[in-house]
Amino acid sequence: MRSHRLQRFVPAGLALLCVVPVTAGGVRLASLASGAVTPENARFFDSPVPVVVHVVGASLFLLLGIGQLHPALRRRSPAWHRRAGRGIVLAGLAAALSGLWMSVFYALPAHDNDLLLGFRLLAGTGMAGALVLAVVAVRRRDIAAHRAWMLRGYALGLGAGTQVLTNLPWALLVGPPAGTVRAVLMGLGWVVNLAVAEALIRAPRRRIVRQPRAAMAANTGAQ
Repeated sequence: MRSHRLQRFVPAGLALLCVVPVTAGGVRLASLASGAVTPENARFFDSPVPVVVHVVGASLFLLLGIGQLHPALRRRSPAWHRRAGRGIVLAGLAAALSGLWMSVFYALPAHDNDLLLGFRLLAGTGMAGALVLAVVAVRRRDIAAHRAWMLRGYALGLGAGTQVLTNLPWALLVGPPAGTVRAVLMGLGWVVNLAVAEALIRAPRRRIVRQPRAAMAANTGAQ
């Protein structure tokens, strides 16, 4: 009963974590469309296509992934799960690869440093690699490995949502984090998400063994 209750709250919790990155992405696209150049977005105007690909890909990946990771929804509509899964993998790869491009070729903002750049490269590479391994696993009919790699990829993709929570206490108590402090807090967001994903992957899964009808009838009669 407790696991069923928890499953009901999973989509709501994931949706809340998605609010910030999806909203921030929409604001960034709106600023590009308006042509309003600010110190924060000036580096995007010379090459806006990667930003658009990243925002659209990440938003689709995060929002559609909520349904993909819910066991009840997967069981209810396996055909939709397979069809949507292909689009989600493509969206996730677009988000990860465009994020890597942006990390390498855009100038670092003043509050970032090389440590955070390294974390972003690791996260983007890990996310893309996890999605590729998920596809390889499902083609081998290894559903357990497919689920595990998709969870890891989604955890890395959702890092921006958790990073709000890891940065917020410092921002409230000290001020906006920068430099090494910001890099560590941002890295912590990815670590927390991966830790949760690994806990879910390793959690024992209940298996319901269905008895043959004749055996069930015999057991009922014996009672």
